[in-house]
Amino acid sequence: MKKCLLIVNSYNEDACRLSSEVDFYLTSKKIFVEKISYSGQNSVFSDYNYGDANFTDDENKILCAITLGGDGTVLFAARFCSLYGIPIFPINLGQFGFIAGISSSRWQESFDDFLDGKFSVAQRSMVRAEVYRGEEKVFSSNALNDVSVTGKGIARIVSLEVSCNSNALGTFKADGIVIATATGSTAYSAAAGGPIVDPAVDALVLSPVCAFSLSNRPLVLPPWSLISVKVLPSRGAEVCVTCDGQSSTEVCVGDEIRICKAVETVKLIGCGPDVFYSALRSKLNWSGGSLA
Repeated sequence: MKKCLLIVNSYNEDACRLSSEVDFYLTSKKIFVEKISYSGQNSVFSDYNYGDANFTDDENKILCAITLGGDGTVLFAARFCSLYGIPIFPINLGQFGFIAGISSSRWQESFDDFLDGKFSVAQRSMVRAEVYRGEEKVFSSNALNDVSVTGKGIARIVSLEVSCNSNALGTFKADGIVIATATGSTAYSAAAGGPIVDPAVDALVLSPVCAFSLSNRPLVLPPWSLISVKVLPSRGAEVCVTCDGQSSTEVCVGDEIRICKAVETVKLIGCGPDVFYSALRSKLNWSGGSLA
């Protein structure tokens, strides 16, 4: 039996309304629908008991995961779907995002095109963060957009010793640092002053957040980079590692955060260059839009 995951942002009223329409349409095509609720806070698929299911065999094969929401809902879905090669069909019900590019008014036509093999599927790189306390790994997570190492609370300056491929980059005194994929270069990294990178470029972007020294500048790094971040004493400031703004953990002085490109990739349906550059034109007012 063909199956689809339907991931619904429960805080989005439009998403909740459209979920019934999507469920009915897929059922009419003899596609079994497994609904998952995303509250904006849960960072794992806690409501979905997938157990040890093999999603690649004929019985359990999942055609795609349909997300109803904005880019945040896609980020939530990506950490699970990437593990099993499940493509994501992102229907945009948020603001004009850089990832969710399928129109809510034409989703049926787009979904039929996907079933007929007429829709392109883009492969996007992810970034992985692992926290080591001595020799013990105490946290790990993938992210589609970014990994941030920041102070907890308001205006908390932290001290971080950063290196890349064993090359010392120095001590960063800042609100934190962000390591983003090309996909995530338009998010937190861009807000921190980092460059915007076309998603087709396989790279990592390291951007300091409100650095104490103006000499700390953003860096574009090759995809094979291993970035090491050691937590130094920071006048009592607490430090946390956050992946895609959703999965996080607190870290201690002396902990090491290792960040690199993840083995897994994310398959995104209908997220071609036209969606990316259309969002840039709109958000950056390249064509006289109102969202700059």
